Amino acid sequence: MRFFPAAAALSLVFAVTASVGYSADPAPNPRAVMLVAEGRSALSADEPQKAIDAFEAALAVDPAYTAVYLELAEAARLENLQGKAIGYYREALKRDPENFSAISGEGEALVEKGAVEKARLNLAKLQSLCGSGCPSTQELAMAIQRGPELRVLTAEAVMPDAEVSQN
Repeated sequence: MRFFPAAAALSLVFAVTASVGYSADPAPNPRAVMLVAEGRSALSADEPQKAIDAFEAALAVDPAYTAVYLELAEAARLENLQGKAIGYYREALKRDPENFSAISGEGEALVEKGAVEKARLNLAKLQSLCGSGCPSTQELAMAIQRGPELRVLTAEAVMPDAEVSQN
């Protein structure tokens, strides 16, 4: 019994120290930050594949850097790879479940893919988290209102070249 006060104080110190270690996200690796900036400049230069390469390199340098997943998702959407973009958004949401950009981006990618009802679930989640006046909520609401882009496939686009061959 005479060690109880010392043991209680020591356990309290360890508990406080452990909780402080989990309180903030670690600072991203400077090399990863530089690669993300390189990828953003490639996106603005309309070179999505070069941007994807830079973002994937940043992810290899610092796998804990959550913002890279959002950038990868945006680049994938520019390449019309909405399924891949949704996967990146969901990975970002695993790491930060209340990331407004990830929720909104996933909803927009769902709309682009044609899953409007699932996008409405994301809109409801955003409205409950940040309200109707939030920019992320407004962007997703406008995307849902526009609806999915209809892609028309013409018969000429799928016609094989007629080739006559001698038997």
